Amino acid sequence: MSHFTIHTSSLFDPKLKLFRPNVSVTVDPVSGLIVRVFERESTTLFPELLPPGDIDLRGKYVLPGLVDAHTHIFLHSYDEAGALQQKRDESIGERMVRAVNHCRTALLAGYTTYRDLGSEGMQDFDANVRDAIARGLTPGPRLFVATKVLASTGSFECRTENSAGGHCLPSSADAVDGVEACRQAVRRRIAAGADIIKFFADYRRRIMRYPPAQQHPYIAGVLHPPKEPNPDYMVFSKEEMQTIVAEAKLARCPVSAHCATLEGATAAIEAGVSTIEHAYFTTDEMFEHMVEKGVILVPTLAIAERLHAKRFDQILSGVKRAHEMGVRLACGGDTGTYPHGENVRELELMIQAGIPVGDVLEACTIGGWEACGGDLCGRRFGWFEEGAQADIIALRGNPVEEPGALREVDFVMKDARVWKIDGMPKGIF
Repeated sequence: MSHFTIHTSSLFDPKLKLFRPNVSVTVDPVSGLIVRVFERESTTLFPELLPPGDIDLRGKYVLPGLVDAHTHIFLHSYDEAGALQQKRDESIGERMVRAVNHCRTALLAGYTTYRDLGSEGMQDFDANVRDAIARGLTPGPRLFVATKVLASTGSFECRTENSAGGHCLPSSADAVDGVEACRQAVRRRIAAGADIIKFFADYRRRIMRYPPAQQHPYIAGVLHPPKEPNPDYMVFSKEEMQTIVAEAKLARCPVSAHCATLEGATAAIEAGVSTIEHAYFTTDEMFEHMVEKGVILVPTLAIAERLHAKRFDQILSGVKRAHEMGVRLACGGDTGTYPHGENVRELELMIQAGIPVGDVLEACTIGGWEACGGDLCGRRFGWFEEGAQADIIALRGNPVEEPGALREVDFVMKDARVWKIDGMPKGIF
């Protein structure tokens, strides 16, 4: 098929953070790119019959495809099973099938790009799913993957049962200690196909003394635990973090840091990471440092809503303050810990925090592209211009006036291929 054009009456421009009237977008299905964006004169009569292949999205609200900047394709909702149970009890085959289904669901929900931050016990299979989608073997968002995360010995996801006579859990992390080991680990991840390096700046390190609720059913819980039985502590030294970032930069690879403490976030920012994930404890000084260093915040409010309910209002206030101080935001809810397809919950919570809808939509498009590495990721997506990927979605309602409209995705195009039209899947096998 030759070039064809999508005609709109209301198109969101994330660079302007507003909807523009009477814009048409011409795309090339061979390259998957936008080849022209132009405004129609409002006085020009629109033909009753469109040219063959053209798509009429007038009357709908058109946006760039959305970007979820923090996902886990191999996880399904914790309401169904905890992470430990999923890794322990579900076969590799089952988890691969679930991941394929999750990717299809996300695409139909309007998410044309996923930044997948850890394979959760599935080794480097996230890179394999990425490549299968890229080769057209199965539908799904464009994936940018981390493969295994980096953590120090005995920190993230250490075992909770005795190895003598028990089964070892699948390793979720590449456990490394010392500057040279960190350097080698980054090289291993890149060789395994990682687009992004993710490391844990801090984590709960007393898991063996005070096991979490997600454990074997035959292990009794601790009867009288302290007020904070398993707090977050630093995982890497500052020198180790700096080495991870420096080695990743040699390969032009962005770096993501899991930060649950102010101490961890401060050290990661100083090391020069690209993004901070979570950051549920913040200060103005930290935000100033992020702005100075150009670090993006991915607040993951959707999982915080569930896991940190007691101080969730404080977390919302922190994200609003970050926005007020000029911190760059990207939208990612730790999707997978809650259902794929419900990704938009993160946008709803950012709006609830008091961030203007236009800014939230920009964070979920251009902000997501920047979190994936910007130009380092080898392509441009998240806005409408010549040479950008032809990722286009349409909503039935106006999300500025009705945030719930983000859940009513009527049309999905990724790389100039239509996957959903008039609310119905197309070509999903």
